[in-house]
Amino acid sequence: MVSNSIEKLLDVLIIGAGPIGLACALECKKKGLNYRVVEKGTLTNSLYNYPLNMTFFSTSEKLEIDEIPFISNNPKPTRNEALEYYRRVATSNKLHINLYEKIRSIEKNGTFFKVVSNKKAYKAKNLIVSTGFYDIPKMLSVPGENLPKVMHYYKEAHPFVMQQVLVVGASNSSVDAALEIWRKGGDVTMIVRGAEIGERVKYWVKPDIENRIKEGSIKAYFNSEIIKITETEVLIKTPNGEKTLKNDFVIALTGYQPDFEFIKNLGVHISKDGMQFPHYNPETMETNIKGLYLAGVICGGLETHKWFIENSRIHAKIIAKHIAES
Repeated sequence: MVSNSIEKLLDVLIIGAGPIGLACALECKKKGLNYRVVEKGTLTNSLYNYPLNMTFFSTSEKLEIDEIPFISNNPKPTRNEALEYYRRVATSNKLHINLYEKIRSIEKNGTFFKVVSNKKAYKAKNLIVSTGFYDIPKMLSVPGENLPKVMHYYKEAHPFVMQQVLVVGASNSSVDAALEIWRKGGDVTMIVRGAEIGERVKYWVKPDIENRIKEGSIKAYFNSEIIKITETEVLIKTPNGEKTLKNDFVIALTGYQPDFEFIKNLGVHISKDGMQFPHYNPETMETNIKGLYLAGVICGGLETHKWFIENSRIHAKIIAKHIAES
């Protein structure tokens, strides 16, 4: 039930409590701005939903925010180490964060935004959208994709022991899933649209997957795609014609995209070149809507590989400075 009362006017409302949302909160706090972070899930919700045994490509210092040291056991930190780090950042700095609170509506009323969630109503002079890109998977758009055996997220290998598993894609997430499932006793086949394993795959993992494919431990069909999924089989199109594979599970890790409809509905201009780049001023991160800012991966449109934690941390400083000086 939504509270009828509206909280006092905020200087800034931040939507999204991922690493960049937390960085924005820290900068707002340092500038003496009255802020609040609203997150529809748990703290760093996207990181929480990463595979349990995931290791980051970036080193720990590149994942730091506000120059708060991130100490990990190895140069490449794990998902659990990252969760611990961002928990400590949020709690030790007593950041004002409301979790499990989903935004229902946003209206611009003159000089402020009226934001209504499933729990509260807010008024804010400025709005920062830092919602990431992990919530909306890129669909295969083939018959059978809605079957229970098809999934677009991967958590761990155990459910796939002694199962015939089709992994779609050749990115880091696809390669990690294929290797882990194979090592835990799954029968893994990869379907790759391109001619080879992706060039952005972690350099210490790429030789591993290529060698497993070469020796036949993991089967792979390159320049191929799924045509149809049934309860027990998958029909694929390969350079040598169509082929039917026996199958228990399909893990389609074909990427994710930001919620463009959300920012479109706010009035943010989106490019019409197919890449859906949102309009913003890179010197301030302010969009075509006065007082509405974008931070993090959402700035890259469909180029979700363009902005990472390590190179979008600066967005927080740019935005907080501009708001404080406005």
